[in-house]
Amino acid sequence: MKLWKNLVAAALLGACAQAWADPILSFDTGTSPVTLGSVQDYAVNIADVSDLYTYQFSINYDARYLRAVGISEGGFLGTGGSTFGEPGTIDNGTGTISFVFNTLYGGGPGVSGSGILANIRFEAIGVGTSALSFSDLLVLTSTGTDIAVTAAAAQLAVVDGTAEVPEPASMLLIGAGLAGVAALRRRGIAARA
Repeated sequence: MKLWKNLVAAALLGACAQAWADPILSFDTGTSPVTLGSVQDYAVNIADVSDLYTYQFSINYDARYLRAVGISEGGFLGTGGSTFGEPGTIDNGTGTISFVFNTLYGGGPGVSGSGILANIRFEAIGVGTSALSFSDLLVLTSTGTDIAVTAAAAQLAVVDGTAEVPEPASMLLIGAGLAGVAALRRRGIAARA
């Protein structure tokens, strides 16, 4: 009977493991690679958070391949009430969007669950792969307590969108040349007759 109780306890602990995992902050890069010159929107998501009231982060990217052209608030925090925030400061020279923040205001609890915190618009300006990462991360509950968050980095590949023109097959060229020679030969025979 003791073995049975231990197995049940282990199963219950395993089922609760997800509740103890840190929330995850991540980029939704959609379909990668993207084409050089294209402008794409990417979401900053948070998953499995409880009582989120305030967040702040900076985004780092490789300015050789990407140029940030805008950032806007996602809808997740607004599901808890009125919000106040700033989209951060874009510096395409260093490849940084500094201090993106948003907070609920007024009394009440924060939001729980998963959703989009921000939307970032990047223009692909160079062929290569850019890392996307977070820094200056601060996530708080409605009581001002820190929320431990796992920040997941991402990669975004940019490829050249010009299609290469395939060269005709060698056999096709040889065949066309032989057909031309045969046509000229027929003309020569018909002209002599």
